[in-house]
Amino acid sequence: MSVLNVPQPEFMEDEEISIFADAVGKFYQQHAPEKRVLQWRENGQVEREFWNEAGEAGLLGVSVPEEYGGHGGDFRHDMVVIDQQAKHGVEGFAASLHNTVILPYLVRHGTEEQKKKYLPKLVTGELVSAIAMTEPGVGSDLQSITTTALKDGNGYKINGAKTYISNGQTADFIIVVAKTDPNERAKGISLMLLETEGAEGFQRGKKLDKIGLDAADTSELFFDDVFVPAENVLGGVEGKGFYQLMGELPQERLIIAMGAMTGIEKALETTMDFVKNRKAFGQTIWDFQNTQFVMADLKARATAARVFVNDCIAKHLKKELSVDTACMAKYWVTELQGEVVDKCLQFHGGAGFINDYPIARMYRDSRITRIFGGSNEVMKMVIARGM
Repeated sequence: MSVLNVPQPEFMEDEEISIFADAVGKFYQQHAPEKRVLQWRENGQVEREFWNEAGEAGLLGVSVPEEYGGHGGDFRHDMVVIDQQAKHGVEGFAASLHNTVILPYLVRHGTEEQKKKYLPKLVTGELVSAIAMTEPGVGSDLQSITTTALKDGNGYKINGAKTYISNGQTADFIIVVAKTDPNERAKGISLMLLETEGAEGFQRGKKLDKIGLDAADTSELFFDDVFVPAENVLGGVEGKGFYQLMGELPQERLIIAMGAMTGIEKALETTMDFVKNRKAFGQTIWDFQNTQFVMADLKARATAARVFVNDCIAKHLKKELSVDTACMAKYWVTELQGEVVDKCLQFHGGAGFINDYPIARMYRDSRITRIFGGSNEVMKMVIARGM
């Protein structure tokens, strides 16, 4: 049981969900033992074969409609895959990106032909996905991107560069955010569907050396006259890309908040175990009043955060989660995660600075949550607009 002791939300009280969670947990135990995950960490990426194993086990496309090869679940099933992954320490596997960020673009915005062509392969793991938004000179201001996809015969040629792309080394299906009309801002953006195999002019840059998330590959991507056919514009109509992106961001930001919440709980659990066993000056670290007061404060605020995140999930399941509420969840919970992990590391003393200890990796891994999915400064801007 979590150190927070928050009751399981009503929306998860479903026998079928419980059975699915058990199956997913067993898959991770069998296919992602600690030794294998350690190898991913050393390699800086998850081996491609694991994606096929996950697809065969039914962990990919769990909420994709059955008519497109999916498993016909809902957001709760996606949550289970992510939650069980965190509980079993399966680092680097970008299931949340694949299942809850990228596949929804096709399900909600793709043409019937695009859905039938790509979704079955994304469900089996035959295709692994990425989305290429960020550019070397452009962060959260997507309207200012310079990558272009200009008409050329019966299709488009993509030119430009992207960076900080999760799954960049592994993905063979990439949604590329590009300008089909460079003279426009939001109205000039389209999402282009690219299969990388045999794509002339497409090149993967170096795998970026990060301060955390060691097992997750993050890369540069380069496009030099990369041709895609006209039918590969997501939704079949130019100029809809920015609005498609904005429509999916609330779920992406909720997913980040959920991941941060799980990180908070793991940090507290790890630290409680440490302070109750580590001794100093003739007593355990837990016996010091300072330790108890700090941990009590963190538990109180973490409990409030968990209740808030659960409420956001409940609203999302009813399609009632607003843009600014998703931003509040992403902003507040990731900021809290940073504070919790920092204070928990302090209780570990010198051990907290050693990567062999889980808290050290949590400290490094948690820093990115305040940046990706839109920096927390951008979250505040969006929240303020709704006031």
